[in-house]
Amino acid sequence: MISPGYLEYIFLIVVIGLITYWRKALDLFGSIFMIIMGIIIILFAGVNWLILIFIFMFLGLVSTKYKHEYKKDIGVYEGTRSLKNVISNGIVPFVMAAFGNYGGFIGSIATATADTLASEVGVVQQPRLITTMKKVPPGTDGGISIIGTAAGIIGAGIIGVSAYLLGIFPDPFVTLKISIIAGTVGCFVDSILGAVLERRNYISNEYVNLIATITGAALGIIMVG
Repeated sequence: MISPGYLEYIFLIVVIGLITYWRKALDLFGSIFMIIMGIIIILFAGVNWLILIFIFMFLGLVSTKYKHEYKKDIGVYEGTRSLKNVISNGIVPFVMAAFGNYGGFIGSIATATADTLASEVGVVQQPRLITTMKKVPPGTDGGISIIGTAAGIIGAGIIGVSAYLLGIFPDPFVTLKISIIAGTVGCFVDSILGAVLERRNYISNEYVNLIATITGAALGIIMVG
């Protein structure tokens, strides 16, 4: 039987899911899957773990809206995200939370946050391809920029600070180390895969995001020891 206290949070998750669909941040199936993942995380890991995911989602939403008209003009504005986006970015943190692995949880969310912010903020500066350092158009798979990289590291750091404040892990130094190192490395792995494989249509962006978050989770687990 579900605790009455949990029912309030489950109701809140449903409301947030409906809002994300209404605001066209996620499509219908993406919103439904987000609600299901949120309920399971509350039941298996606790409310604070879910809040950290909401912080990632909020940062992603804000960064997506950043200079959205410019992004539309150059054809890189994503707008509504689909079920595939939710799964590729959220399934690894979901599994880590379900098993109570805080290192992998923090590392995977930090990676997803760093990658999202690096992509969404970095478009204001002409990127260079990570494998050759040659200038490429904004939105090119595997493109990196100083501004985007800085935004990604800051985003990963915010996840680390939030994880500590939420009590997911009690040591602030270890929490920040996991989030910044795992998030940054995972973000660069995303860029390398984008440059080497995605640009050649060997794998899709969803697989790139999935592998990157797996990398972040693995690093988080290793750093915890």
